[in-house]
Amino acid sequence: MTNDTRTWAQRFPMDRQPSMEELDRYADSPLWPELRQYLRDAYGAEPRAEYSRCGLEPGWNLKFKKGGKALATVYLRPGYVTAMISVAPKDEAAAAGVLLTCTEYTRALYRKTASSKMGRWLMLDLTSPEVLEDIKALLALRAKPAKK
Repeated sequence: MTNDTRTWAQRFPMDRQPSMEELDRYADSPLWPELRQYLRDAYGAEPRAEYSRCGLEPGWNLKFKKGGKALATVYLRPGYVTAMISVAPKDEAAAAGVLLTCTEYTRALYRKTASSKMGRWLMLDLTSPEVLEDIKALLALRAKPAKK
């Protein structure tokens, strides 16, 4: 981490797309490259940087897709990343089973995240290896990972 106290959006305005090295340095977490590698290996998904003007999350984020289907959007934080994963209404029953194996953090987040006809949009802070496993399990609801 550097001593730069500017927010991510201030460092990288719409006309200054960050490089992958800058993304990695800002996230400064061994779990972030591990998540990125998992998305590549299991889904063939490469990150695509997009600028969001959303009032809640302005700035550059990374979208991961498989065959045009959104898998996750990753938001950069100082020292970690947040993965947004949507659980579709049709997957709610399966999610109940998956959540039995997840951390209490993920189960509590799921319970407090409102459900809508678009699904539940979970914002999971990737701060431990256990949460990384939760993210992998929830991603499998969206799309089947490649077998190894």
